[in-house]
Amino acid sequence: MRSCKPFSLEMRFAGFWLLVFTICAVGSETRAQNFDQVHPGVEYARVNYKIGEDPLKINLLRLDLKKVRLDVHHALDKAIGLETTSSIATRKGAVAAINAGFFRLDQSAFAGDAAGVLMVDGVLLSESVNNRIGLAIRNGRKTSEVEIGHFRASFIAGFGIDSEFAFDGVNRERKSNEIILFTPSFSRDTMTDSNGTEIVLTNCKAEELRWWCTAAKINRNQGRSVIPRDGLVVSIGNDAIERSNDFLYFGEGSGSTNRNFENTFRIVKRIESAELGTRVNAEDITNGVSRLIKNRQIDLTWQHEKASKSFAESRHPRTAVAKLKDGRFLMVTVDGRQPGVSVGMTLHELAEYLLSLGAVDAMNLDGGGSTTMVLDGKVVNKPSDPTGERKIGDAIVVSLRKPARPASRKN
Repeated sequence: MRSCKPFSLEMRFAGFWLLVFTICAVGSETRAQNFDQVHPGVEYARVNYKIGEDPLKINLLRLDLKKVRLDVHHALDKAIGLETTSSIATRKGAVAAINAGFFRLDQSAFAGDAAGVLMVDGVLLSESVNNRIGLAIRNGRKTSEVEIGHFRASFIAGFGIDSEFAFDGVNRERKSNEIILFTPSFSRDTMTDSNGTEIVLTNCKAEELRWWCTAAKINRNQGRSVIPRDGLVVSIGNDAIERSNDFLYFGEGSGSTNRNFENTFRIVKRIESAELGTRVNAEDITNGVSRLIKNRQIDLTWQHEKASKSFAESRHPRTAVAKLKDGRFLMVTVDGRQPGVSVGMTLHELAEYLLSLGAVDAMNLDGGGSTTMVLDGKVVNKPSDPTGERKIGDAIVVSLRKPARPASRKN
């Protein structure tokens, strides 16, 4: 049974300031948003909204994916590090951008590490965590395609054809009981301590979803192995040695051992849909918490993704994306933590609002102080941090598609 509740929307419309109406919480479409076209395929709306007497300021970008392309970019173009959304947009020459996935926010050298799946230009920078929702992007020559789902992303290693295991993670801090894979996208070196063994793989050839490596150097009881440009590093904490498989160890004793493989060491990237168990074909993926809408129905998955009740049911600044029933793509920021100005939304309130705009699938991205929307080089929302725009881990950027060149005419 559908329930209806009153909402009020404050906008300048036909000379009047206030329009009050009632919408159904599920399935209706709010038609009062006035979008302005700012670029071909890019429409923008700034909305003053109310839930009861509580005010909200919302920014919307409605995108025609035949006229724009979407890309995920990490701060500083590495697997770790922090950068503002506006800086990423400027570096990439984007017309618009929003903050994207959750990330590690602290004062450590690992700040900016994605807290969930992250893939940029086909390079997997971070594994999936807690089966969190994700946004996958495929950019074709004529259009971009997006998919919202739960994606399993990991690396599997093997030697020869008769043994393999899954890494605990990729491009992040290694704990003593973990086996972590480091790629050249991470940093100059592994940033590890000496309590482990590291295998520096070289002479590696990349083919689609896998690497083939034919040489290795074993560093025992020393950290910070340099990550070769043409290779990888497998880092094994001392407490993970018993489950690391014998083929990872060459030579006896401490120190360094060089080894040329008689067989090929392979590392395979696996990205699958958790719902369908099928391979996901995407060039970029970023993470969020939680799903908001699936097949035009509210579908909150934050409990399965191990988020807290306070995160879901308290009002916070929010960033979200949605696929609309007319095929367009929506990017949304909701300002919050500003009493009397904009109070933020719960996940359910956000899902109801997006449903009213015609969303058929939607997900929540990182929010709070990270919530930022950039348009034409300017931050158009009001981030909640007292210091202003926060440095974040990764962003979704919007670029205009170049018009196709007309076919040459022969005389």
